[in-house]
Amino acid sequence: MIDLLHIRIRPRGARVSYADPAGPPPRAKRPFVIPLFIPQAGCPHQCAFCNQPVLADRPAGQAATAVLEAAAQKFLTYRRQGRGPTQLAFYGGNFLGLSPERLRSHLDWASTYVRRGVVDSLRFSTRPDTISATRLAFLRDDPVRTVELGVQSMDDRVLARSRRGHRAADTATAVARLRQAGYEIGLQIMTGLPGDTRERAIATTKAVIALEPAFVRIYPTLVLAGSPLAADFKAGRYQPPTLVASVDLVARMWLMLTAAGIRVVRMGLQDGPGLSDGTKVLAGPHHPAFGERVLGHVFHTMAAAALDGAAPSPGACVALRVNPRRLSVMTGPQRRHRLNLEETYHLARLRISGDEALLLNQLEVDIG
Repeated sequence: MIDLLHIRIRPRGARVSYADPAGPPPRAKRPFVIPLFIPQAGCPHQCAFCNQPVLADRPAGQAATAVLEAAAQKFLTYRRQGRGPTQLAFYGGNFLGLSPERLRSHLDWASTYVRRGVVDSLRFSTRPDTISATRLAFLRDDPVRTVELGVQSMDDRVLARSRRGHRAADTATAVARLRQAGYEIGLQIMTGLPGDTRERAIATTKAVIALEPAFVRIYPTLVLAGSPLAADFKAGRYQPPTLVASVDLVARMWLMLTAAGIRVVRMGLQDGPGLSDGTKVLAGPHHPAFGERVLGHVFHTMAAAALDGAAPSPGACVALRVNPRRLSVMTGPQRRHRLNLEETYHLARLRISGDEALLLNQLEVDIG
């Protein structure tokens, strides 16, 4: 991961940064997304890793309009002044795989929110192999702004073992069609799938970068209760990566995507009831703050690179500065990163502080 960092040695100190050409979007421009779940609705089969009903606490299939209405009203109460555009988003299923009648029903209902000025646009997630000229024509007059594709991997061997039923070429074709139609494109990828390796995950990241999506989500594979993967895990045919290995891999993927100007809007499955007590997640690199762990790993690596470059003597006092918004990830839970660096480099003291003059992607150390 050190090869993705920029290190500048200064007299009695160093500055380290990661490439971030675009920078994060201003908070006011980030969309406020209202998630509406239709667990496994429209899916042609069950993928090896999937069991959406256990995550959504609802049976598989269509969600009644009353259920969607209640969810939309609930999340609208969370919206605050100064937030970006509001979107109603259909997740948890294969949206364009729904029957034309059900698809039209969902779109017409959601579009009423746009016509009333309550939300600005719609988004949905779907499989790459559902993006066809016919289906895109079906959407032509609807206020859909964003389409997320469940890519998972750009390696056909991994896709086959994960029982996805589509190929990497389908993703490339889908992205081209969506771009030509003018949609904002998001891609969802996974790590630790059956047959996946670190090298294949990095290759997937490079292939995703070449497709130039607006944003990406990264989900480490978890063994969900009731999924086909759960049977493989119990039989010893599948072993998920460790949390440490997953954090390290996703950190590298995050740096690669960030350097390419692609936003990573989520890392790890959003925590919820049952995800940490073993009733829903049987195994795998689950952590309630997985994204925070990834950023912490990045900044710990940056700090180590800075200290290697500055080469403080044993017993030295070192001042480390980051942007105030990065203080928590730099310090780590229970000050773990600070204590580890003090011990590793035999420092008398490592003082970590916030500095508004530093950008989010920068870190500086000075030897006292």
